[in-house]
Amino acid sequence: MPPKSKVALFGASGTMGFQAFKELWKRRRNYDISILVLPAEQDRGLFRAYEREADLPPVRGAGVAANNGFKIVWGDATHYADVVETVKGADWVLNAMAYISPMADYHPELARAVNVDGIANILKAIQSEPDGAARIHYVHTGTVAETGNRPVGIHMGRVGDPLKPSVFDYYALTKIIGERMVLESALRYWVSLRMTFIMPTTYKEMQALNDAISFHVPHDAREENITDRDAGLGMVNCLDIPDNSDFWRRVYNMGGGPQMRVIAYDFLADSYKRNGLDVRACMARNWNSTRNFHMQYYEDSAILNEYLHYWRDTLETYKQAIAADTPWTMKWVAALARKIPAFRAQVEKSAYALNKKLAENHRNSPRYWYLQRNEMRMTAFFKSYAAYEAIPGWDVAMPDLDPNAPWQRLEHGYDEGKTELDLGDLQGAAQFRGGSCLSEAWDGDLYAPLDWVCAFGHRFSARPFTILKAGHWCPTCDTTWNGDEQARKNPFFAQVWHADHAPDEYNVYPEACINDIKDADREYAANY
Repeated sequence: MPPKSKVALFGASGTMGFQAFKELWKRRRNYDISILVLPAEQDRGLFRAYEREADLPPVRGAGVAANNGFKIVWGDATHYADVVETVKGADWVLNAMAYISPMADYHPELARAVNVDGIANILKAIQSEPDGAARIHYVHTGTVAETGNRPVGIHMGRVGDPLKPSVFDYYALTKIIGERMVLESALRYWVSLRMTFIMPTTYKEMQALNDAISFHVPHDAREENITDRDAGLGMVNCLDIPDNSDFWRRVYNMGGGPQMRVIAYDFLADSYKRNGLDVRACMARNWNSTRNFHMQYYEDSAILNEYLHYWRDTLETYKQAIAADTPWTMKWVAALARKIPAFRAQVEKSAYALNKKLAENHRNSPRYWYLQRNEMRMTAFFKSYAAYEAIPGWDVAMPDLDPNAPWQRLEHGYDEGKTELDLGDLQGAAQFRGGSCLSEAWDGDLYAPLDWVCAFGHRFSARPFTILKAGHWCPTCDTTWNGDEQARKNPFFAQVWHADHAPDEYNVYPEACINDIKDADREYAANY
């Protein structure tokens, strides 16, 4: 029997990561498994059954337990030694690890440590293995947040579209940096999967998502979501891709496909309806922002599915999963609410009170920003106080809720139909981005680093693939919130920015502006 390959998995305790772990566990006959998990996760007991099955020695706190082809490194991805131990001997590294919003908003220092420093540690550890850069396959997870808000009209996106991190979205900034490190690395086999919103298929995990960030989502946002179990399957199916496939060294949008597309308001209203309630009685319309979030439909998500064959769930099967996992007490309340109007009214009144408390008292809520006169947040998410005050009540019909609304494909600044590009194509693409390609010669290799300059004079090195095919541009500009200024000089970026910003707007948001909601989660939990 040939020796088993070894897979190192990061983020195994997360929503997507645990589903990936369970898929890996089904393949134990073919793969040894190594995972890195924070010691704090030991109390959850998430891996206890698997530890018993592999007869792992018990560990309390930091340490390593290994037996029967299964290793748990109880450690931290920001500690290089722990990453080295996890990657040791690996043939594959699957990275489902991320410090995501809203926690990334409340604790930005941890977001940078995990999403940037942690990625640097993984890449370094891979390259420190014998022939690691040329041999080990690395699967990275990016995010839809990298491309920011995509309002109606440009709500259908594809890889190569401009990166546009929403203002105040520190998670998006760190993920852009982390992905660029992968694209510019020395690894021979890598891929980046830009994840959409991953929907947990358990009632408890869905309820745990209840946070003021839910008010950031515009009601007319288009979403192509994916279930946790489909996301986990897709990641693990990367193990089936041969070395000679053109799958490698590319970036993909990973969504659930047309069967998982939904408008944010419809998803919200349906969630309340399944509990026997009317969303309009449970919250005010102006509690949600009108711009500056992230989500979109994917024009190109089918490309990834052709390789990984992970599309199984639909919105209907997702609802069935949640319904099956809903506690009987909640099912009982929903049944009574449907049958008894007075009971329903009382439940809706209680729900409204809870939502109102969150909306008006949490520092990460748009309604709180309005009441506290937080000008930077209001301009970012609504344009102005006047625009916020003009939001009508539920008695006025909702606009832009056509699931088949027309959309426009964005230009990428070069002839995408050409099979082979030349230096002139790169120069034209750079000019479309407001800058220049400084290199005077190019052999046609999309992965050969070249020199560039942006409209603001920032000089940088990048591979043509990173720029033309993945949507990255200047590493400084891509990770700042000066969109109004960028759009004046960068026609490529202006396509997305001016879709929901007037050309005469001029707002500047320094990175430190995120600190106005630092530790807001702990404050709210302590006081409410």
